[in-house]
Amino acid sequence: MIFSTKIAFLGIGLMGAPMARRLLQAGYSVTVWNRTLSKAEALRADGALAASSVADAVREADIVISMLEAGPAVGELIEAALDALTAQALWVDMSSTRQSEAQQFHALLQGRGRHFIDAPVSGGIAGAQAGTLAIMAGGSAADYARVEALFGALGRPTLVGPAGSGQVAKLCNQLIVGATLNIVAEALLLAQAAGADPSAVRAAIRGGFAESRILELHGQRMLERNFVAGGQVKSQLKDMHNILAAAQAAGVELPVAQLVMRRYEAIADAYPTADHSAALLGLEQLNPGQRLGSGPDRC
Repeated sequence: MIFSTKIAFLGIGLMGAPMARRLLQAGYSVTVWNRTLSKAEALRADGALAASSVADAVREADIVISMLEAGPAVGELIEAALDALTAQALWVDMSSTRQSEAQQFHALLQGRGRHFIDAPVSGGIAGAQAGTLAIMAGGSAADYARVEALFGALGRPTLVGPAGSGQVAKLCNQLIVGATLNIVAEALLLAQAAGADPSAVRAAIRGGFAESRILELHGQRMLERNFVAGGQVKSQLKDMHNILAAAQAAGVELPVAQLVMRRYEAIADAYPTADHSAALLGLEQLNPGQRLGSGPDRC
């Protein structure tokens, strides 16, 4: 099926590239842009049009999707694109930013007669490739209705509240992920230090109340000492800072989140681009002589 909706996709990185491919495979017309033009041009083989400037990318787009590293980069692109946006353009930011940034983007675009949804995702590169991302959308019901079918090509969408709420949902997700990664590392290291087989312990507790995707996937990564990045340490640390900023704005104390942030700060300089399961490496630094498994580290 070929859709008449025209999409501009800004940010062809580790997540953006497979997401744009999913939209192309679903039959959407997609123009792609990236600061490194060659990354955008690589999608020509999949049917995309590659634009050399942000303005050219968005000029005829009904929907603009941004998938960038952080809020400031999103803000720069919105400013660069404003004058070229069509009258009823809907900007969908799928990056992970602060709630306050998403609210500012919404206000800026609304003030110019355009529309905005923040829709960060969870599921990593594998989820982007398979079209199984969890999509947490913040915006009006009318704007969400315009992109609900489009989101279906990328994963499972949920409208969680007004603009900025998608980022809150993503931060809740990342808080659970970051804390659980550290707890799984502690459990496996404790098992080994106390004389049990950590691999067997992991197998024994799976299916009980401790079961989770983190225990399943990242527990195995830790046992294999495979820290080749999916989600990166630097990204998890950025999320922890954003979580605590949101907590401060909401007037709540999150003591566990503060501990998790400090654990990632301890390894951010040495392993910024390692997978966030490298929380194990920080734990081992606290416990000299204790090391999970026997294989070499892969980062």
